Amino acid sequence: MSLFSIEPAVLVLEDGSRYPGAAYGARGTTIGEVVFATGMTGYQETLTDPSYAGQIVLQTAPHIGNTGMNDEDPESRRIWVAGYIVRDASRVVSNWRADESLDDALERDGIVGISGIDTRAVTRVIRDAGSMRGAIFSGDAANISDDEQLRIVREAPLMAGQNLSADVSVPATEITPAVGESIGNLAVIDLGVKQATVNNLAQRGFTVHVMPQTSTIDEITAINPVAVFYSNGPGDPAASDGHVALLRSVLDAGYPFFGICFGNQLLGRALGLGTYKLPFGHRGINQPVLDKTTGRVEITAHNHGFAVDAPIDGAFDSPNGYGKVEVSHIGLNDQVVEGLRALDIPAFSVQYHPEAAAGPHDANYLFDRFRDMVIAHNDKKDSK
Repeated sequence: MSLFSIEPAVLVLEDGSRYPGAAYGARGTTIGEVVFATGMTGYQETLTDPSYAGQIVLQTAPHIGNTGMNDEDPESRRIWVAGYIVRDASRVVSNWRADESLDDALERDGIVGISGIDTRAVTRVIRDAGSMRGAIFSGDAANISDDEQLRIVREAPLMAGQNLSADVSVPATEITPAVGESIGNLAVIDLGVKQATVNNLAQRGFTVHVMPQTSTIDEITAINPVAVFYSNGPGDPAASDGHVALLRSVLDAGYPFFGICFGNQLLGRALGLGTYKLPFGHRGINQPVLDKTTGRVEITAHNHGFAVDAPIDGAFDSPNGYGKVEVSHIGLNDQVVEGLRALDIPAFSVQYHPEAAAGPHDANYLFDRFRDMVIAHNDKKDSK
């Protein structure tokens, strides 16, 4: 393909709106939930975050791709987004760390994208109407009739009700040794974990066992863990009753627990709380959150379309009998629950990404908080 050749493509949303542009990445048809991400940097980490499986991601930053892709920053084994939308795609790579262009990486992993459209206009539509189904058509698919393209979009499944954990989880347990002296084995249930999370946990002294999402309580117990961790991941938490049941077994067994993103939603459901779909979600690396414990406002990295339904002021009783619970973190843009803390059992979670690749790092202390909780729990247990 010539560097400056232009092949037609079109983005079609379920409301019938159409945005003609240029083919980007692989050619063909891709269908998913169209969402926008507000980060100005870190597109490689976004693309390789398994939490974006099933979603066509629109970057609100207008110029994407100038730093290319490298072999050091991927968060998982491949690009997971269902499709990719950018305004101004850089076809020239100008960073010394780059190993390939973004365009080539998208094409290699079969990701259909589109460039050259008014991404601000699409963002405003999603912000006002909510995330919606959409599709990108390029190559031969760009010539399908408008009515047929819209039919394809409207027949696609909604994100609500989808369980996508099996699509992104490891098939077998992978072990990362602790950095320095190990404080014990950590069972990480892989619902779409990012490599930066594994690295941060290993750096806190955990021997990290990344386990398939099909793992049972017996398989967790077999590694003699000092704690259990639920990762981020895609899909609707209301469609993950099996993971909720497993988590209740973890809590019943008395293991310390930490969950992030999808793990936060599943802890909420394990405690007996509900979850609901946000109009357009939080996605980006510039989301302000209040840590109620410290009173500190943190700028954090988010990627979630669902949230926990819980009272944000004061402690309340867990409907499932796990004692008192409180909302520990609140999103300052819309007062959404961004963290939970159980007061009578060793369990907490946050809705955002403390590993924060590619930044910011305000919430990295949460890994230390988890380590301290595990050590304190084990010391208390040993003293009995």
